[in-house]
Amino acid sequence: MTTHPDQRQLDNPTWFALATTQAHLGRREALAARYHPDVAAFAGVANTTPEAFRQLGLLVAPGEHVLLTALEPLPSVEGVHAERLFAVCQMVDTGEAASAAQDDVRRLGAADASAMLELALETKPGPFGPRTHEMGSYIGIRDGGRLVAMAGERMRFDGYTEISAVCVNDANRGKGIAGRLMNILRREIRARGETPFLHVREHNATAIGLYERLGFQTRQTFHLYRVGFG
Repeated sequence: MTTHPDQRQLDNPTWFALATTQAHLGRREALAARYHPDVAAFAGVANTTPEAFRQLGLLVAPGEHVLLTALEPLPSVEGVHAERLFAVCQMVDTGEAASAAQDDVRRLGAADASAMLELALETKPGPFGPRTHEMGSYIGIRDGGRLVAMAGERMRFDGYTEISAVCVNDANRGKGIAGRLMNILRREIRARGETPFLHVREHNATAIGLYERLGFQTRQTFHLYRVGFG
């Protein structure tokens, strides 16, 4: 298993992704950054000082909100409206990815954007937008021409790639599809010399159980906030 020596970036993944590998997918000030709204709803700050939030406010339109993760409760900052939504577990891959059949698995891209968004709205794996597929490699399975399952890569930075949007429609659950798609991505990420990680809602016991069986271990727990300004 490839392990990057510095895990501190995992404590602030959105900021490091937007400050490095995925800068082209968002906008940035010196201490704050956010993805373009149609790519992802997430934003990040280098620290939780008033100046960092002032800079984030420059990137967020009036009436707009972004999602922000933090290890500690956010401080009260004048002009910042932060609503805590729930806790999110960060899990890092520590196991060996099993080989997985790929005969029915297809690469997904711009031509599949509407189908991917439709599946995400149906299965609710987390925030997903019209351009989320630009964040990394996405794969899926179709049944009768309809996209019924997918998984892909979201945040990326030095040594790490997040697996996200793992979803299967109701008619195809219980067939091992989610684990199979994840194993394909895990092997590809490892082949690049990177470590897979993911985020999952703290009380989603079913998903956490699957990820643990695959070899992921909980590393950290974050607060997820919905943040607006004005």
